[in-house]
Amino acid sequence: MNSFIENVNFFEGNNPEKLAQEFGTPLYVYNEKILRNRMDAVAKVITKYKYTANYSVKANTNIHILKLALEEGNNCDAMSVGEIQMLLKAGFPTDRIFFVPNNVSAEEMQFAIDNGIMTSCDSLAQLELYGSLNKGGKVAVRINPGVGAGHHEKVVTGGKKTKFGISEEFIPQIFEIADRYNLTIAGINQHIGSLFMDPQPYLDAVTNLLRIALQFKDLEFVDFGGGYGIPYHKLDDEAVFPMEDFKKRLEPILDDFVAKYGKPVLFKSEPGRFCVAEGSVILGRVHAVKHNNGKTFAGTDIGMNVLVRPSMYDSWHDIEVIRDGKVVPRDKLMEQTVTGNICESGDLLAKDRQLPEMQRGDLACVLDTGAYGWSMCSTYNSRPRPAEVLICKDGSVKLIRRRETIEDLMRLF
Repeated sequence: MNSFIENVNFFEGNNPEKLAQEFGTPLYVYNEKILRNRMDAVAKVITKYKYTANYSVKANTNIHILKLALEEGNNCDAMSVGEIQMLLKAGFPTDRIFFVPNNVSAEEMQFAIDNGIMTSCDSLAQLELYGSLNKGGKVAVRINPGVGAGHHEKVVTGGKKTKFGISEEFIPQIFEIADRYNLTIAGINQHIGSLFMDPQPYLDAVTNLLRIALQFKDLEFVDFGGGYGIPYHKLDDEAVFPMEDFKKRLEPILDDFVAKYGKPVLFKSEPGRFCVAEGSVILGRVHAVKHNNGKTFAGTDIGMNVLVRPSMYDSWHDIEVIRDGKVVPRDKLMEQTVTGNICESGDLLAKDRQLPEMQRGDLACVLDTGAYGWSMCSTYNSRPRPAEVLICKDGSVKLIRRRETIEDLMRLF
């Protein structure tokens, strides 16, 4: 593929150079059509039984994007009181929010209880705390299924080496605590990891969780977690996640459980990245090109403070080069390392990457930045966080978060 942004008409007729000049760089740019398309797709993963797709808002908490999720029929998972408050601000009713924290304080848990938000407890200790705060209440528990999957060990959230969930061997203690505080175990949930492109590990985990669910009486819901991947190597024609094949293989697993359990329950999933990653790019300015010891470095203003995934996870993000508002063809490539402007040797966007030759003044367009992009931004090196704009369905451009200022940083002192 020569250009993803041209193939999907990402900018909907808007000139990216003019966007960069009007709103400054670095700049997060979102495409409403793509976001809605992905959110609609996850809402239809299960159609035979009652089902909700709970968008995992840690991927992107911009309130304008949360409103799109609400309109597309997604429920949401929140991991903190801050995320709950973002969802309430976006208009989500409390019965469409699932609080799935770990290691939280009594105050955070009480906030969810006071607002009538279903909460999942990640450990026996947290279940004990919940019982002491809400005797006779309903609660869910997060199960560690003993298996995990993901693109990096730091995003594997199931298995013997992770901090998440309650191991199956401790299920009797779950029942003991529930009896002591007269709690109803309304649901169980899991999450095995993030960014898998092969559905089989997820299907195996679903099968295993449903086997575990048979040990719980009168469950209202079972939540399988999320983690559906997206093709980060688009320019090399990486295949998309096989959603339709996945859905066909999932349904008989659900049929088998319903037959054994004697009744259907509400099924849930927790997609995050799949909903928003492909719906955003970052535009950054190339400020310097230099040659050191036979290597070419293109220095941009997209530092690890703006997009930390490459530095934290060694993650790959395709980069397109834009010059005078147009994509530079990929017919002539040369090896370059694309860096940010942060005082860290690990501040690399792309190492030894084959790209069109970059020049000072070009725009680096980093693809697939809608998930774990702005939500993981920092003010490291005292650099204010970037603005976000949304290209609406009609092609108009809307500022959905203003650029932070030095004055904003100073207000905390």
